[in-house]
Amino acid sequence: MITGELKNRIDSLWEIFWTGGLTNPLDVIEQMTYLMFIHDLDVSDNTHAKESAMLGLPYESVFAKEVKIGERTIDGTQFKWSVFRDYPADRMYSVMQEMVFPFIKNLHASKDSAFSKYMDDAIFKLPTPLMLSKVVDAMDELYTQMAKLNDSDARGDVYEYLLSKLATAGVNGQFRTPRHIIKMMVELMDPKADDIICDPSCGTAGFLVEAGEYLWNNKKEEIFYDKQKKDHFMNHMFHGFDMDRTMLRIGAMNMMNHRVESPFIEYRDSLSDQNPDKDKYSLILANPPFKGSLDADIVSADLLKVCSTKKTELLFLALFVRMLRIGGRCACIVPDGVLFGSSTAHKAIRKEIVENQRLEAVISMPSGVFKPYAGVSTAILVFTKTEHGGTDNVWFYDMTADGFSLDDKRSVVADNDIPDIIQRFKNLDGEQDRKRTDKSFMVPKKEIEDNDYDLSINKYKEVEYVAVEYPPTSEIMANIREIEMEIGKEMEELEKLIKIH
Repeated sequence: MITGELKNRIDSLWEIFWTGGLTNPLDVIEQMTYLMFIHDLDVSDNTHAKESAMLGLPYESVFAKEVKIGERTIDGTQFKWSVFRDYPADRMYSVMQEMVFPFIKNLHASKDSAFSKYMDDAIFKLPTPLMLSKVVDAMDELYTQMAKLNDSDARGDVYEYLLSKLATAGVNGQFRTPRHIIKMMVELMDPKADDIICDPSCGTAGFLVEAGEYLWNNKKEEIFYDKQKKDHFMNHMFHGFDMDRTMLRIGAMNMMNHRVESPFIEYRDSLSDQNPDKDKYSLILANPPFKGSLDADIVSADLLKVCSTKKTELLFLALFVRMLRIGGRCACIVPDGVLFGSSTAHKAIRKEIVENQRLEAVISMPSGVFKPYAGVSTAILVFTKTEHGGTDNVWFYDMTADGFSLDDKRSVVADNDIPDIIQRFKNLDGEQDRKRTDKSFMVPKKEIEDNDYDLSINKYKEVEYVAVEYPPTSEIMANIREIEMEIGKEMEELEKLIKIH
């Protein structure tokens, strides 16, 4: 989580923009986004060069060639953050405005790529060389602080903190999924080298980035030593949709900086008729908006057939079923209301997943997981699309700790159920004999059916009551009398002291 020191750095950086005349918060966030990308491009280019050298693979730096900008031909190394940050303010400003920005806008060969789409309208808005110099120095300090945290997604936390300054995070259900929860969901699903992965409400592409990192760490040789699989990873595996262009821009940059050259990240209202995807993806990882505003007139008719509702969380579940191919898997976060809601639409979508697909797991999460942005209780649903049922026993897990305190501070604590969840999910055969009083247990489909497809863990969990023996009433009364006498004596002593003085 973001620390006090990091917050102070961001606040100071924000103040530089503010006092320098850039007062629109969206402009500040957008300019910071570009500068973060320029910085990260330099870092990731160096990292990839080192990794390729270790693996004995050829690698050509994005800064290696001479670049033609207008009439001039310029040495590409000038565009590296580590080079131009040492220039005098005036020279740095002209390099940034006249060279670096045109360079990053044309960085990607394909004009149809996600990166080209969302960088095409990038404008450099910092008004003076002095302000740019101050911002670059402040960002260097910010990155030094992030490096001390040793957190691979500190940049995502920084961006989220910036969003909170807009006071819009959470208004449309847009709060970022914590990195350790994303990581757990990816590990549970164990992405394969030939998967086609989608997040229909991708935001900053956290799920897609983590899936890519998982494959890099666990399937590196299988993917990167096979030309076809590598091409699939770079150009066809990752798909993300969102309705916020700033989010899409961040998502595209995020993916590129995590080795994915051409992710398919697109502006799309996933619930509308403009989303034609059906039977397409083999894996969906998502945390869809729970309370986003919805234009009921544009919701796809085939989703309304499954559950007639205006609730986005229910429509997204119907959408996941539609978008998955047969055998495709889904891990998604839903608010608790989805599990036990009594409306016709709630029951319809639960019945669809239990009866027509194969529901595998319901992992109940504590309400503090999304703090400080929201205090909602949520769960993770894991299911496979079959269109012919297959739900036999559903695995329930009552997560009570995720390695962080469940208050607004979210400090690191020792209690953490996540390793246990992953280990047990991967060995479900050993869960059959667990008691209902345990943290995890199996519930047969028939029992779920008899309970109106209620998927809340409290419906099935048994609480073990331990008998507590109290002393007899006469003994308790005698103790109270003794305490009263003791108080009386102390009061008399106090009165004597008062009289003396």
